Amino acid sequence: MTAHRPIRTAGDLAEAGLIDASAEEAISRVASRYAIAISPAVADLIDRADPHDPIARQFVPDAAELTLTPEERADPIGDGAHSPVPGIVHRYPDRVLLKAVHVCPVYCRFCFRREMVGPQGLGTLTPAELDAAIAYLAAHPEIWEVILTGGDPLVLSPRRLQEILERLGAIEHVKVVRFHTRVPVVEPHRIDADLIAALKSSGKATYVALHANHPRELTGEARGAAARLIDAGIVIISQSVLLKGVNDDPEVLAELMRAFVETRIKPYYLHHPDLAPGTGHFRLSIEEGQALVASLRGRVSGLCQPTYILDIPGGYGKAVISASSIEAEGGGCYTVTDFRGNAHTYPPQG
Repeated sequence: MTAHRPIRTAGDLAEAGLIDASAEEAISRVASRYAIAISPAVADLIDRADPHDPIARQFVPDAAELTLTPEERADPIGDGAHSPVPGIVHRYPDRVLLKAVHVCPVYCRFCFRREMVGPQGLGTLTPAELDAAIAYLAAHPEIWEVILTGGDPLVLSPRRLQEILERLGAIEHVKVVRFHTRVPVVEPHRIDADLIAALKSSGKATYVALHANHPRELTGEARGAAARLIDAGIVIISQSVLLKGVNDDPEVLAELMRAFVETRIKPYYLHHPDLAPGTGHFRLSIEEGQALVASLRGRVSGLCQPTYILDIPGGYGKAVISASSIEAEGGGCYTVTDFRGNAHTYPPQG
């Protein structure tokens, strides 16, 4: 079934054949708390014959989202603790997040900002709030990079994006502008000449961090959208979340990373899922994640290796959590484990 408009309600989901009519009441309860949106491009990717479809699992609401656990929190990575003015998160010395908008073209069921985004979320910055955010950037010469996120910044019109980026372009100490987005995957038609011109209008080095979690998301249309950005001089890096039932399989993870590299996208971060409310059914253990990431060593090219990270709850930043392949044994010697799991002494003895 081809969708011609975004799916936003439990009724829409039932009409599109994505949930049973008997599930509408429970899904309506989910929708009353967390936003729903599935773009036509994503709806067309879902295999309705597969009850465990990894695309559906990312975007179709589940009653499990109403199950909360004690360790979960509304702001799992501590944005609020580092927000000096609305729309700015300044966690690291040389870079900030600029959250101009808190809406998305699709809503991931595992989103770590799910309490802040959507129609019921924080909305778009007012002109006065945007002025204050830009003033903050201008007043802090240590800020080298501005990361536009949200929400998804590419839901803004090219005109609005250009207005923001020209203001960033006037701040001499800002050298790099990065966009965190799903748009090239979920609404690839948006990546047109007007949008690309807007993205480049700051005159700064411009990067896009593209979020995708399963190789099927990198359709021909998505790869075409990425190619338009790359051919225009915009560097694309990847962001993925390690998710139970989506990509927690060595072959799927390897295929995803290869798909990025084939598309000229450099694998960047693989996130351990955050402690967002109602997302326990997506989380695997850190040990499971470490084993999956270790499985990529030797299985795929070095170009395909992401950095496995955990955002420390409370706003303390990211930590690399890949399993170490080297252990100190004393006396200047180490045990090094190869990609097959065999141990070796370094330096070799004898």
